[in-house]
Amino acid sequence: MKLKGTEILLKALEEEKVEIIFGYPGGAVLDIYDQIYKSKMKHILVRHEQGAVHAADGYARSTGKVGVCLVTSGPGATNTVTGIATANMDSIPLVVFTGQVPTGLIGNDAFQECDITGITRPCTKHNFLVRNIDDLAATIKEAFDIARSGRPGPVLVDLPKNVMAAQTEYDPANIKIRNHEAAYKPAPKKMAGLLDLLTAAKKPLIMTGGGVILGKASSLLTQFSRKYQIPVTGTLMGLGSFPGSDPLWLGMLGMHGTYYANMAISHCDLLIAVGVRFDDRVTGTIDTFAAKAKIVQIDIDPSSINKNVAVDLPIIGDTQAVLKDLITFLEEHNYACDETARKTWLDQIADWKEKVPLTYCQNGTVIKPQFVIETLYKLTGGDAMITTEVGQNQMWTAQFFPFDKPNTFISSGGLGTMGFGFPAAIGVKCAFPDKHVVDIAGDGSIQMNIQELATAAQYKINVKIVLLNNGYLGMVRQWQELFYEKRYSFTDMTYAPDFVKLAEAFGVVGLRATKPEDVEPVLKEGLAADKPVLMDFRVSREECVYPMVHPGDSISNMSLGSREMIN
Repeated sequence: MKLKGTEILLKALEEEKVEIIFGYPGGAVLDIYDQIYKSKMKHILVRHEQGAVHAADGYARSTGKVGVCLVTSGPGATNTVTGIATANMDSIPLVVFTGQVPTGLIGNDAFQECDITGITRPCTKHNFLVRNIDDLAATIKEAFDIARSGRPGPVLVDLPKNVMAAQTEYDPANIKIRNHEAAYKPAPKKMAGLLDLLTAAKKPLIMTGGGVILGKASSLLTQFSRKYQIPVTGTLMGLGSFPGSDPLWLGMLGMHGTYYANMAISHCDLLIAVGVRFDDRVTGTIDTFAAKAKIVQIDIDPSSINKNVAVDLPIIGDTQAVLKDLITFLEEHNYACDETARKTWLDQIADWKEKVPLTYCQNGTVIKPQFVIETLYKLTGGDAMITTEVGQNQMWTAQFFPFDKPNTFISSGGLGTMGFGFPAAIGVKCAFPDKHVVDIAGDGSIQMNIQELATAAQYKINVKIVLLNNGYLGMVRQWQELFYEKRYSFTDMTYAPDFVKLAEAFGVVGLRATKPEDVEPVLKEGLAADKPVLMDFRVSREECVYPMVHPGDSISNMSLGSREMIN
């Protein structure tokens, strides 16, 4: 049976079990939107194409499925670039469909024409320009396969208008594509090598990253850590891969990591890094990072091995498969830790925790942002899905909201994209309508995509925004305070809208807290409301995120604010 390209697209999406599309129509995709109108496919109309990609990204991060968005050609397509780059840096599976002018006009500078495949080549896992209707079905299938296989990532499919109007035979049973799934199975000698390192180690430490969550290996990592009493620290993207309430959890490491996590990294003699790529915000000075340790790196992406940090034992493979094999191998070889040595190591970590806990001072009449996040955790019992913007709000969330489950902390890590959190929260809430979904935001970042309040209101997507409003671009101001003698060059954001009135103008609930005693009642009211809610918390203006490792310094050398460094 012959079908039009638009019909094939919708049927192909059904074959891939796509539940929802986030998008924005335009001239080059009008035929596609007409087909969506006739179908049962759920579509969410965002207010900006960047919001569509971030919403699809949030959906993907929270579900583990491929997120999908659809935009028009030209500026519609170019508006997706930041969202695509965000997903690419954090290895998030997306398929982004962009409209394109008819193939006969490509290269003619036609209205709303741009070379979006060329523009996005550096920030996609792969992309396609479909020039022939006969290639459409296979291209879509391959795009989804590439997006979800191996190290996941975003794939863009550019759809010329004439191709989508053309007809061809469609039979999903006869579609053949290349196999993109790399089956890495570690050699037994790798497991034997890791056993030898574990047997020799007195101070082992696990470092967990986003690859553990993407590989659905959190339960295995937890089992491994608890069975052999190995403490765990994590990257920002690794939050939730190990229970944040577990005594073996040390919190996040790196530039704004806990004192005890960074000290553990600096003193361990074996570091087992699972699903991490050792980015600069984690390592500090490379020469001093885990300088006393043998380093094992487990990752599915061969290009990430030895890229930033030289490792002693590389293991290429899916994190779930590797950890499963490792646990079995250790059991078969009757591995047992040296209990005396392990107790000494855990006692040392407990001493660091006691000396320099992760804390802040909530006194007087000014709301501390950390207090807001701790109260949110208390009221939800941790049973919430949290997105963040980027900056101080993101770091305080990572520090003061313990995540016990994977896929519950949704944030832009590698690219650090302001404006990510709110549209991402919309995507998460679409996937989990019965869950508390909260975007923890700053007053600078929320204004980047605040127009999506209209999206939330239109579709009754009841996300909650916890706005930590300090009247500054907080993280940039913090750097200006520390390194530029408080020359706050263009970081003052006091000229801002009344966020409560703005929320109400969009048809959502607006609430405000100006004193510490307001925090809990406002959060209770906001969480209970059966509508989208923006809660404006007027917090301490010049609060800094501590601990902090200065750029180019060792992660063992931390600034602790008003507290002195303890070695």
